[in-house]
Formats: sequence, structure tokens, C-alpha cells
Amino acid sequence: MQESKKIAVVGSGLVGTLLAVYLRKRGHEVDVFDRRSDIRNVEFSGRSINLAMSTRGWHALEKVGLKDDVMKIALPMDKRAIHLKGEEELQFQPYGKQGEAIYSISRGNLNRKMIDLAEKEGTHFYFDTKVWDVDLPNATLYIGVGENEERKALKYDIIFGADGAFSRVRHKMQRRSRFNYSQEFLELGYKELTIPANADGTHKLENKSLHIWPRGEFMLIALPNTDGSFTCTLFMPFEGENSFEQLSTKEGVHDFFEDNFPSVLDDIPNLVNDFFKNPTSALLTIKCFPWTYWDKAALIGDAAHAIVPFYGQGMNVGFEDITVLDELMDQYENDWSAIFKAYENSRKPNTDAIAELSFRNAQEMSSKTADAKFLLRKQIEKWFSAKHPDKWLPLYSRVTFSRRPYKEALEIGDAQREIMDKVMLLPNIEHDWKSEKVEHFILEKLNVLAQILE
Repeated sequence: MQESKKIAVVGSGLVGTLLAVYLRKRGHEVDVFDRRSDIRNVEFSGRSINLAMSTRGWHALEKVGLKDDVMKIALPMDKRAIHLKGEEELQFQPYGKQGEAIYSISRGNLNRKMIDLAEKEGTHFYFDTKVWDVDLPNATLYIGVGENEERKALKYDIIFGADGAFSRVRHKMQRRSRFNYSQEFLELGYKELTIPANADGTHKLENKSLHIWPRGEFMLIALPNTDGSFTCTLFMPFEGENSFEQLSTKEGVHDFFEDNFPSVLDDIPNLVNDFFKNPTSALLTIKCFPWTYWDKAALIGDAAHAIVPFYGQGMNVGFEDITVLDELMDQYENDWSAIFKAYENSRKPNTDAIAELSFRNAQEMSSKTADAKFLLRKQIEKWFSAKHPDKWLPLYSRVTFSRRPYKEALEIGDAQREIMDKVMLLPNIEHDWKSEKVEHFILEKLNVLAQILE
């Protein structure tokens, strides 16, 4: 049983609010601070990518009894729907086995619900309140509204930085000696667009799929919402031939969509207005270490490990941070130094692994989903996995539909990729892939791998 602590959480996003729920259920006094206004009272910014809740995220919600509440605002997606250029017929690519799905959730809607649920548990929220400075050794926040007003000092036992990729708490930690930090921006940016519902509230597109229009260097995706709309995201380079830089006129935007996404053009009636109204946002990966300061402060979620969104794991990995932290609280009880040390050492290798996997998946979504050899490769993996589930779990399933460590998924995935590279070189693989010969070939390679690992 933990002694009650006075804890500050900086950031009222998804990770910050769920962390507050976990801490309140353990009897801690929790205050959450955010420089932004209460999202429940503001319009959405037009810069969010819909979330894809999967096994790790659902597990974190279930542990504190929130899964059923969140499930009400989620829609299952059991496959990708691929819109190839010049082809009217969709290609469907199942995500996992029968019954396995990821769930589309509006970030804004989920954040609003999570704040409500955290308040219900007794969390105190302070919006429109900027943290100007952090005294780490004394776990003290210096807050205020205006830049020139007097700062108010608030003393706590513990501070959690859940304040995102540009974290104020992490910024203070970065002044420490031997604090490692890196950030890397992709050349891709993104812009949010919307496919509204039909007049009767139904979806314009098939609503149990994540829709992708893969076009090589750029792509459009669409995820369904419960109100019948789809949240779309256009990913493309900032500069170059097909880039945001080139789309500077209304005519240019319309012509670009007519050339590249003609099947969906009529489904986005506010295309031109939304394109110029909504911001063009950047994508980056952030890595740092250590994540903690004595027994006084810790980073969590994007503040510790921002990743690009192409595996749909950003929220899930942040929620998993919380479940790991919660397990360590059971193990070490009131020794917060031990809790924090074990937390950062456990999570760092896994968050580095999912950062790498997310980076790689950008290419898979924009290019490989339209490649015949890639699709055959996935067919072979699915076929072999169904015959030998104890020997082969596809990488996507290992990441998305299990709670095995991300680091393990990366390592096993790399080994499986090497085997599949050899499989794809077998003579007549296009015709013989469902044969005993191919099955025995994969089994042989797995046996060799097992001997090496021993």
C-alpha cells in the first residue's frame, strides 16, 4: 500500500489524464496543469490524426475500469482498404486473425472523455495555466498566466511531465549533465481533412476499414468516426515535386486531388477551404535519457519518446508506460527512486524499438501496400502462421495484438524478414507459395535460427 503523495501532472492530454486516474485510484492527491484551454470548451484545431486503439491501450483502460466507457466512442477496423490509382475496385488487407481489429477514435473526443473520467476520480485540473519553470530537486512548479505577472510557486512530492514532444519538464531536465537528447523531423508533413457523413448520418465509405490511397512519396488515409464522418490525413513532403510547397492555389489543390485521388474528391466538399484553413504540421521522433530525476520527477508519453504515427502506436505506447509504472508501484511500493529507475530502464529499449518500427512503416503504408510482391509476402506469412501459430506470429500482430515487448517484436521481426527475403527468391514462389516445399523451407530456416539463438 502506497503512502499518499501530492503529485503534479503537467499536461492534460491522453497520457496525463489516464495517469491521473491511476494515481487517484491509489489514493494520491493529483493536480493536472495545462497551458491550453479546457478542450471540452474549444473547437478542434484541425491538426489531429485519428487514434488507433489496440491491445496495449485497451489493457491500460481495462485495468482501471474505463474500457467500456471508451469503447462507446470507438469503431473497429479489421482491415486496410487500399485505393489504387486508376482502379475502382478496393483491395482489402486484413490486420490480423478473425475477430482482431484496431479501433478508430477521435483524439479530441477521447481527450474530452478522459478529462471527464479523471475529474470523476477526484483529479483537479488547472487550464490556461502555464508552467514557466520547474525546480526539480524540490519538486516545485512555477506557474502563471501572463509572461509578466508574478510566478506562483507550488510545492509537490512528485512531478510527472506528460506535456508532449516539446515538454517544459523535459526542457528543465536537459540542463542536467549527461542528459542525452535527440530529435529528428521527417521530410513529410501532414494536413487534416474531413469526409462528412451522408445526409442520413451513414458513412460515405466502408466503415470497418482504415482507408489508404498509397501514392509512393505521399498518401491519403481516412479513419471512420462514430458520427458518420471520416477524419482524413494527407501525408506528403514539405518541399519537392509533389509537396505542400507546390499546392499554393485553390486550383492547384483541386487539380492535385483530381489527378491523384479522384475517387474521393466529391466526398470532401470542403476540400479547398479546409486545406488552407487547417495547419500543415510536422512529424518527428524524440529520444532522450534519463527520464527521471531522483524520486522527484519523471517523463511519460511523448515527453519521453515522441514517435511518428505510422504504426498507430503513439497513444498505445504512452498508455503502456502507465501500466508498467503501475506494476512497479506494486513491486516497490513507497520507494519512488526504485520505481523510477526500473521504469526508465524497462521502457527505454522498448520505446526506441517502436520508434524504429513506426519509421519503417511509413514506407509500407505509402508504397508497399500497393506492391504485388509485398502482398504475396503477407499472404505467405499469414498462411504459415495459421499452420504454425506457435512458431510464427507476424510482426504487425506481435506489435498490435499482443503485449509482448516492442524490443522483442523488432528483433524477431528482423529475423522473420530475413527468412521471408529468402522465401521470395524461391523459384515459382508466385504459384507454389502454399506448398509443403515452402512450408518445410521456412521450418528449416526457423530451426537454424533457434540453434543460433541458443
